Amino acid sequence: MTLVGDVGGAPDAPSVILLHGGGQTRHAWAGAMRRLIADGYHVVNYDARGHGESGWSESGDYSIPTLASDLRSVLATVSGPAAVVGASMGGMTSYYAIGASDDRIAMALVMVDVVLRPAKRGAERILSFMKSHEAGFGDLDEAAAAVAAYTPQRTRPRDPEGLMKNLRRKPDGRLYWHWDPRLLDDSPNSRPPTSLDKLPDVSGRVTLPILLVRGLESDVVDDDGVADMTRRLPQTEVYNVPGAAHMVVGDRNDAFNDGLTAFLSRHLPGAQG
Repeated sequence: MTLVGDVGGAPDAPSVILLHGGGQTRHAWAGAMRRLIADGYHVVNYDARGHGESGWSESGDYSIPTLASDLRSVLATVSGPAAVVGASMGGMTSYYAIGASDDRIAMALVMVDVVLRPAKRGAERILSFMKSHEAGFGDLDEAAAAVAAYTPQRTRPRDPEGLMKNLRRKPDGRLYWHWDPRLLDDSPNSRPPTSLDKLPDVSGRVTLPILLVRGLESDVVDDDGVADMTRRLPQTEVYNVPGAAHMVVGDRNDAFNDGLTAFLSRHLPGAQG
């Protein structure tokens, strides 16, 4: 399995590993990566298996334990202390990897709009969106219209060319999302953000500082989910981002970056700190 990612910052600086959400690619973190490097961090931002430019599993295994194993392999390539930042599927992966590891593999964890008990309506809406375009798109404008309908809180960009980072063109000429459609198979595989059954089993070993970033317009994380999270893990800090839905990083990137760097400055200061 080959994982493709971007790496920046001084290799001997504290590291931050970025894990995108299901159906996304590492490009979702572009702004955050630039900010973290400027703040003195060594950053690894990679495409999860089955996504973007990374390899696809021959067996279609995208389960949370397998994704967590990939994360541990990435962490093994960095020196010194590290923090892990995961959105949705990436948050679940990070949480499980930390809780299922015998050793302390990270100093801090940031979970972006994902909790142990997500709101059912929001989770179902994500799956519905991912399944509704299995036949691909005739052109880029068609793909942009689908994204705009799913994220009405965002201003639709005039030029949709940036979407091509998340699309691939097949020989038939149609555009498809840049992820393995087997992610949605009815199997034990990860189907973000609903595959949470394994997370409570490892909660007792998740003792590091946690930041829960919540988009206040998200239909995936609600008050009940936040209350459950903070009850199970009282060290959890909650950072609310107004005007952001489930895709917090894309909706309010500057606000997200401010909360992220403030948290990291207290628990894993960068080389500039």
